[in-house]
Amino acid sequence: MLTAFGRAFRTPDLRRKLLFTLGILAIFRLGAFIPSPGVDYRNVQQCVNSANTSEGIYQLVNLFSGGALLQVSIFALGIMPYITASIIVQLLRVVIPRFQELHLEGAQGQGQLTQYTRYLTIALGLLNATTLVTLARSGQLFAGCGAAGSATPLIPDDSLVVIGLLILTLTAGSGLIMWMGELVTEKGVGNGMSLLIFVAIAAQFPTSLGAILKTQGWGTFLIVLLLGLVIVALVVFVEQSQRRVPVQYAKRMIGRRTMGGTSTYIPIKVNMAGVIPVIFASSMLYLPSLLAQFATPKNSANIPGWIEWINTYLTRGDHPIYMLMYFLLTIGFTYFYVAITFNPEEVSDNMKKYGGFIPGIRAGKPTQDYLQYVISRVTLPGSLYLGIIALIPLIALVLIGANQNFPFGGTSLLIVVGVGLETVKQIDAQLQQRHYEGLLR
Repeated sequence: MLTAFGRAFRTPDLRRKLLFTLGILAIFRLGAFIPSPGVDYRNVQQCVNSANTSEGIYQLVNLFSGGALLQVSIFALGIMPYITASIIVQLLRVVIPRFQELHLEGAQGQGQLTQYTRYLTIALGLLNATTLVTLARSGQLFAGCGAAGSATPLIPDDSLVVIGLLILTLTAGSGLIMWMGELVTEKGVGNGMSLLIFVAIAAQFPTSLGAILKTQGWGTFLIVLLLGLVIVALVVFVEQSQRRVPVQYAKRMIGRRTMGGTSTYIPIKVNMAGVIPVIFASSMLYLPSLLAQFATPKNSANIPGWIEWINTYLTRGDHPIYMLMYFLLTIGFTYFYVAITFNPEEVSDNMKKYGGFIPGIRAGKPTQDYLQYVISRVTLPGSLYLGIIALIPLIALVLIGANQNFPFGGTSLLIVVGVGLETVKQIDAQLQQRHYEGLLR
């Protein structure tokens, strides 16, 4: 493996791409520690040390920002606005026929959809920046710490000019992250946005493991490491697993040339939905606690019963009802996302257009029904797998009290393993193009 990496750096073109990618990733991590204008960095550190930031909105957004959210840095919003914009544009293909037409037009249509995603990213970045600044001023970002007028204000000067500059800086930081991700995709190695998420999450691993070592001791720390290696191996195995549907193409005469006559397959991954269902499920479970937070009256003696029920069962991740709902929502969103991303009718029509067929299955509607049957069968173990992976941090909270300090589970592990495998495959392919032995054997 190390020899293969040495060959990669000895290849001038590939070395240039790798160094460019590493440079962009270094700039991304540097931006996570540069304070935004108007923010008192010393007070931010005091609030971080005194507040509980392991639940709710902090759990997901701070994860994707590589810890920049709680530093209120110029990259505090991280990659989250782009992820949200990409998911919205993808879902709109089901609702708006024009978006689906652009998707089917090829490179030109895909470019137009990418442009829409960029505009939406900036709009969401502006909205998220305004929300973040509002939370920081009111003291809700750190559970009562950092409010304007308190002993440790996050924004000492909350004049209109400073607030406007802060919102503009955070929005510009979100746009800069999107641009850097596209640069890596174009001139570097791998998918730029995925690599930025990978680095942001991987940067939290040493802190999480250090917190477990400090609070639980060496015995629990070594058990967590061993368990983490086993979980990573299992995740790699499932992420690489796929159901290959054989496809044959009939021979056709186009002019004087014979086309077709080849055999291939349709790869249907066990986990086709990736990490999106886990993100959807965690976001949906956060909505009731957010609603209860805003609906709680100032007089604590008159709290409605439904708010008490939410605070009891849907706020803490160690309750069985919370775990069950998280598991069921993950399964449901897996089926939903696979249904909108894999269209058996479209695949069947494309096969029929180019003379392809599944051996033993007639072209047209029978092929569509067969693909739908295979998808439903393969999605079941994939959804159960995602549900179990999503519950690992919650189970760790119950067993060892690690909570979100447990790094080997949930969203973080799925992204790190998935992006790592895809990037290694791309480097391997480029090495093999240059007649070298690849990274994978």
